[in-house]
Amino acid sequence: MHELSMADSMVNAILNTAKSNDAIEIKEATLEIGELTMLNPEQLKFMIGVLSKDTLLENTKMNINMLPIKIECQNCDYKGETKTDDEMNHLLAAAKCPKCNDTNVKVIQGRECNVKTIKIEREDDA
Repeated sequence: MHELSMADSMVNAILNTAKSNDAIEIKEATLEIGELTMLNPEQLKFMIGVLSKDTLLENTKMNINMLPIKIECQNCDYKGETKTDDEMNHLLAAAKCPKCNDTNVKVIQGRECNVKTIKIEREDDA
C-alpha cells in the first residue's frame, strides 16, 4: 500500500509550504496524480485525512486530479492519450500507441504525483 508513503510525503510538503508562508489555515489543496502511479485516489484521500488529524490540514478541501497517460510514439509520431493493459498497467511496455499499436513509446504524462496548488489564509489576510 504505497498510498500511505505518498500521502505522508504530500502532507509534509503541504504543511511545510504552509508554515513557510505563515499560514494560519489551509483552505484548499489540489493534487495531480498520474494513472501510472497506480495510486488509488480514494485511499490516498483517506490516508491524507488520517495523517492530517490535529494539523492545519485537518479541515482542508482536498482535490485530487487524475492525469491520463499520454505518450509519444517512437514509431509513428503519435502524441496523445493512451490506455494500458489493465493486468499489466505498471509496466511501461504495456502502454501501446493507439494509432499503430507499437509499444515503443515515450511516456510524457502519467507518472506525476504533485501538489499543484495550496490555498492558505495568513493572519494579515483574516
